[in-house]
Amino acid sequence: MRKIKLYVAMSLNGMIAKADGQLEWLETMPNPDNSDYGFKNLYDSIDTTIQGYSTYKLILDRGIEMPTKDKTNYVFTRKTDIADEKYVQFVKQDHINFTIKLKQQKGKDIWLLGGGQINTLLFNEDLIDEIQVFVMPIVIETGIKLFEHIPKEKMITLEDTVSYKSGVVELKYSVKSN
Repeated sequence: MRKIKLYVAMSLNGMIAKADGQLEWLETMPNPDNSDYGFKNLYDSIDTTIQGYSTYKLILDRGIEMPTKDKTNYVFTRKTDIADEKYVQFVKQDHINFTIKLKQQKGKDIWLLGGGQINTLLFNEDLIDEIQVFVMPIVIETGIKLFEHIPKEKMITLEDTVSYKSGVVELKYSVKSN
C-alpha cells in the first residue's frame, strides 16, 4: 500500500503559514549549507500530491506555475462549480474514501502538501503514514497551524532527528493506525 507523507516546514510555534497564507518568511531562513532538507529524496519517492484548495490557491495567487506538474495532483475542495485544470484534478466530495482508494492503487508514495485543515482531516482518519516536519528558527505571531481545528489525540513514533547549521531541526515520525 502507498504511504501518505506529510512533508512540511513550520515555525517554532507550530505555524505552517502566516494568517494570510503568506510563506515568504521561509525564504528568509538562513541556509549556509544550501541544504534541500531532503526534498529531492521526498520528491523522487512520490508520484502523487494532495493539497487543500487554500494551499493550491496560494500557489496560483503567487503566479507560480504548478510546481509538481510532473506528478498527479489532487486538490481537495468543497467547491462544486470548479473544473479540473491542466495539472490538477479537484476532489469535491467523499475525500476520505477517495484517499483510501488512492492509497490502495499501485504507484509511488503520496505527498500531502497541506494545509492545516486537510492535515487534520487525514490525520484523524489514520491516513497519514509519515510526518516529516522542519522546525524553522522563527516565531510567527499568528498563522495557520500544522493541524487546524481539533486533531485526535494520538501517539506517534519519532524515527529520526537532524539538526542543521541553519538552526532548522528535522523531525521524522511514523504514524501508526489506531
